[in-house]
Amino acid sequence: MKRVLIGLLGTKLDGGEDVSRWDFWRPTVSLFQHEDLLWDRLELLAEPVFSRLARRVLEDVRQVSPETEGRLHEVSYGKDPWDLEVVYGALREWARGYEFDRENEEYFIHITTGTHIAQISLFLLNEAGVLPGKLIQTSPPRDGKSKAVRDMPAAGYSVIDLDLSRYDALSTRFAEERVEVTDFLKSGIATRNAGFNRLIERIEKVALSSKAPMLLTGPTGAGKSHLARRIYDLRKQRGGLRGEFVEVNCATLTGDTAASALFGHVRGSFTGAQRDRAGLLREADGGMLFLDEIGELGLDEQAMLLRALEDKSFLPVGADRPVTSDFQLIAGTNRDLREGVVRGRFREDLLARIHLWTFGLPSLAERREDIEPNLDFELRRHRLPNGREVKFNKEAREAFLDFAEGADSRWLGNFRDLNAAVTRMATLAPRGRIRVEEVEEEIERLRENWRRPGEEGCGVVEVDLERVLAREVVDGLDPFDRVQLEYVVGVCGRARTLSDAGREIFAVSRARRAVTNDADRLKKYLARFGVTFGGVRGGFLG
Repeated sequence: MKRVLIGLLGTKLDGGEDVSRWDFWRPTVSLFQHEDLLWDRLELLAEPVFSRLARRVLEDVRQVSPETEGRLHEVSYGKDPWDLEVVYGALREWARGYEFDRENEEYFIHITTGTHIAQISLFLLNEAGVLPGKLIQTSPPRDGKSKAVRDMPAAGYSVIDLDLSRYDALSTRFAEERVEVTDFLKSGIATRNAGFNRLIERIEKVALSSKAPMLLTGPTGAGKSHLARRIYDLRKQRGGLRGEFVEVNCATLTGDTAASALFGHVRGSFTGAQRDRAGLLREADGGMLFLDEIGELGLDEQAMLLRALEDKSFLPVGADRPVTSDFQLIAGTNRDLREGVVRGRFREDLLARIHLWTFGLPSLAERREDIEPNLDFELRRHRLPNGREVKFNKEAREAFLDFAEGADSRWLGNFRDLNAAVTRMATLAPRGRIRVEEVEEEIERLRENWRRPGEEGCGVVEVDLERVLAREVVDGLDPFDRVQLEYVVGVCGRARTLSDAGREIFAVSRARRAVTNDADRLKKYLARFGVTFGGVRGGFLG
């Protein structure tokens, strides 16, 4: 890897007008006078007023280290170079515009030169991940006297790890950076669900510090694809990726073409292979590959993917030599991959490889308090391609939110349902204003879309208890228990998960509890009759 030094011009210590400057220790130049420390490039930051001195320092660096490329960057601090907010902002702006290549370059930030305010700003930017790299500090010769160039090896340098707690008064800027990152991952949506916000904070930490695969789980339409794209944009913005974002739904990769689509093929490897094909893994080289619905991938392709993750190499279809691709994987699924392992449909070794960082995205029904901010987001998103702004009347907005946030709104398609609802209402709204009429029409449409064959108007599925319980158990039930159990089994029969069923059954009482444990309550209720949610689903659907 190339070694790159980023540092501030020392207007005092790095200075000197004539040849006598070589008789003194100069921090920036000294870093290029160590035989054990070779640099490929120097990025020197200086205020415009000191550009002449900065160019002289770069020329001196070239004299002692001809192999080093020197670059000058002018950074203006305005009228007051001791204003922390101004200095931090100027250096942050420079760092955000710099194209880091962390795959091929190793960065060091020199914090010996510059004012204390500038040094602290560099440290905070490094802690926040905006300025990646290791901190390096130089020191003069041990005797404290001026030394000529031939004596420079007596000068020292060290790679250091400072303690952020020493700068508690300034750490709020670091916190602001963290908030900015999580806000970015949430697309600027002011989400209110505490559990979801904690999840995004954890994803932010992993995304900025780990290149390991990530697994996003959750129901269809929960936002896995959108979040994967935001993670990629964040990683690329912070210098962690140089390649592209490549997305594919594994459910579309079927038959003999699946391996070819993922891993590529060579010409003539099978009928129809008229030219070489790179494949999606090679397209994602240096970037990110998002495999949605990874549970639909065939076992042979799973084995090839595992090798690609572990060795960064794989064989295209029909090839006799492996090719390489270094990509970060994000996988998505709405299935329980552990169940797939038990059924022999998913490789256990692949699951172990991608299960290091697993994040479960909640459904929209689990985040009803986030429907309102997401409603505003969808309205803004509708405006961009259509070129017109659409808003709700006050009464219409209240009517839609009353329905959307209500316990009986099922949101089976999650955010896809919400996006479709906003699109329809905005399209039909006269003069860009959604009225109660459009809302009422949309509510009926959503309810109809959520209704499934066999469901009555109340949403209860008619069931035969003997499909899930032994006849003697059913015969021994009191009429009251039987009616209640039929309702519970009906809900479980059409619910996707135990949690979904619990939320619907306990919709009223859960609103009065500080801690919701719907799934546990339902699990214990079913256990009274010797059945489980999985058993009910199996008997009901079988």
